[in-house]
Amino acid sequence: MNKVFTTRRLCRAGIIAALYTALTYVFAPFAYGPLQIRPAEALCILPLFYAEAVPALFVGCLLSNLLSVYSIFDIAFGSLATLLAAVGSYLVGVYIKKEGLKIFLGGLFPVLVNAIVIPVVIVFLCGDLGAQKTATAAYFTYVGSIFLSQTLWVYGGGVPFYFAIKRLQSRLPFFR
Repeated sequence: MNKVFTTRRLCRAGIIAALYTALTYVFAPFAYGPLQIRPAEALCILPLFYAEAVPALFVGCLLSNLLSVYSIFDIAFGSLATLLAAVGSYLVGVYIKKEGLKIFLGGLFPVLVNAIVIPVVIVFLCGDLGAQKTATAAYFTYVGSIFLSQTLWVYGGGVPFYFAIKRLQSRLPFFR
């Protein structure tokens, strides 16, 4: 990661964390649990552009998960899942140059990491089996549900956001 500390980077990180938190709080009744309506996940595309998006997404997720019904487990493991996914997306942004592949692989980290980790929190740490009779069935049901909702927000919202950021980078210094 580029270790140059600038006011612009600090401001950008604060804005990303605040946006993630605010967007999640607005959708709080639907943002937690097995089917997550969390438009803030579109911001997970930002590590493709900015190193400071990695800690910003972690902090935003951590603050957002303070409202989670899955309490300390979601605060800890959900936030760490976001951090891991953001690091993966950042590395894709650094090493992959083909734009289509960069977008696909960069978005894949938040989709897969959350689809694997969040059901562990829901089923095994919190014991929420939903309508399923076994933990295994509940886990894989939630994997599918989280995978679909993450795919919707990360790609459906993140890809247009990616191209908007690309356009803004050529026009406004804040986005460079």
